[in-house]
Amino acid sequence: MVRSLLRRYGLITLFSVVFALGFDWLYVPNNIGLGGMTALGQIVNVLIPSLPIGTVVLVANIPLFLLGWKFLGGSVLISSLYAMAATSILVDVFASLFTFSPIDPILAAVFGGAITGFAIGVIFAQGATTGGTDLIARLLKLPFGWLPMGKLLMAVDLVMLAGVSLVFQSLYSALYGLIALYISCVVMDWVLYGMDTSKVAYIVTSCPKEVSHSIFDQLDRGVTILHGEGAWSGEARPVLMCAFKQRQIITLKQIVQQCDSQAFLIVCNAHEVLGLGFGRYHQNDL
Repeated sequence: MVRSLLRRYGLITLFSVVFALGFDWLYVPNNIGLGGMTALGQIVNVLIPSLPIGTVVLVANIPLFLLGWKFLGGSVLISSLYAMAATSILVDVFASLFTFSPIDPILAAVFGGAITGFAIGVIFAQGATTGGTDLIARLLKLPFGWLPMGKLLMAVDLVMLAGVSLVFQSLYSALYGLIALYISCVVMDWVLYGMDTSKVAYIVTSCPKEVSHSIFDQLDRGVTILHGEGAWSGEARPVLMCAFKQRQIITLKQIVQQCDSQAFLIVCNAHEVLGLGFGRYHQNDL
């Protein structure tokens, strides 16, 4: 329990550093809007330069955390409060320690979006958020559970990008921000959902028992027998269905070939496989 907690908060801390560094290095010197409460911090910082971006984000998140406490519960909110405080403070710390020079805005948008998206995705995966619209998206996930987090976050952040464009008096700030936001959301969804490398195989074979036993013995995976029928021949055709890990695909192909060289094999991508040997459902899963 303690080890798991230390690992969780260690990852949140590490990727809070990555997020803050990516923001100060690639967004701030190029006047690219990040979206969300951080965009609000950028807007206020332009209007009142004496107010650091991180401090503004920290204060603006207080009412959102009070709202989130009611719907998300203490565990999610405590880790989110920690992540929000860490990212906000680190943004100000890096800004005070380093002065980053502007670079090509396209490069800044592409790599800034990738870095911040990856960092936020890992933080989300630990059951936390960085506050702001991340928290709003997390709350929206409750009634709209079928929508990916990245898409929810993008919808919420678009409004703030328009505000950044007005303050910077540059349409390009919003356009580059839109590029960064899209990449960030795609990378975030890949971290949250795309790293599940499970597969599912459908095997039409005349040797179902032999294939099934070989899969049990060599892959340690369960097999479900579906009762199919050939549309042209009208003959009964057992169909084996088996979920397995990406790394086991070569072994599976070899098993099928050795047991029945005439078998028909279909392998499909499978995400969020739950059950014995795979993941388990948790109430706060994204």
